[in-house]
Amino acid sequence: MRGHGIAFGAGTVINAIATYKGSAFGIGLKTEAEVTLEGDSIRGEIEGGGDTRLVERACGLVLEKFGVGSGARIRTTSEVPQASGLKSSSAAANATVLATLRAIGRDVEPLEMVRLGVRAALDTGVSITGAFDDACASMLGGVVLTDNRKNELLKREAIESVVIVYAPDRKAYSSGTNVGRSRAVAPWVDMAFELAMRGEYKKAMTLNGFLYTAALGFSPEPMLAALESGVVGVSLSGTGPSYTALVEGESIDKLRAIWSSYPGRVIVTKINNAEAYTFG
Repeated sequence: MRGHGIAFGAGTVINAIATYKGSAFGIGLKTEAEVTLEGDSIRGEIEGGGDTRLVERACGLVLEKFGVGSGARIRTTSEVPQASGLKSSSAAANATVLATLRAIGRDVEPLEMVRLGVRAALDTGVSITGAFDDACASMLGGVVLTDNRKNELLKREAIESVVIVYAPDRKAYSSGTNVGRSRAVAPWVDMAFELAMRGEYKKAMTLNGFLYTAALGFSPEPMLAALESGVVGVSLSGTGPSYTALVEGESIDKLRAIWSSYPGRVIVTKINNAEAYTFG
């Protein structure tokens, strides 16, 4: 009665806070959850510490859905930095849902798994919109566009790109975001979303990045440096503080060198187009 699930982090094309319409792309950073059915309570453990309410709620929702009257122990490990805008919460919830389903020998459609994780995020207050866009990118891979109010997937497309992440030495929790400021830029976020619907993801994410750095008080300097190095697609990821860029050719080494001069961590990965999965 044990299962493992692996889901992926993600980067932002369009932050959904302003309009409830969002877009994100999967990245090659993994989160693994191990769920063991035991006892009569649900207990989570996060490697390196952290709030366990989200994974406990995600596991509990799966057990409730299938009428399983057991407790569980959940252990998660992750390559995704916490509270950095790289969708660590979506990845943890998805991996936990997958692992719990594996442990009880049941299965549901991927979007239903996503909705269970989204409900857990809303129930525990770790997300403002439920982050259906981020959760879809984490679960399905590729680039996704969603309506987070309806929990509806509008579009998914596999694309190839190197992804460079700059993660400053600070954390920013989605629950603490200035929603009023975010919604003040909604008309322009709508323009960015229209670009994304047309497949112009790099232009869309760059416009999104400038809008949200202004709205949320982050520096546009990492974005401007990326554009000067020849990058076309760069954005604040989620509600920050990380920045992500879709990079190719000579710009890979240029941007890595520039962002490495800033305080914090630089990660070079790629877009993940594969679905989350279970094993064990």
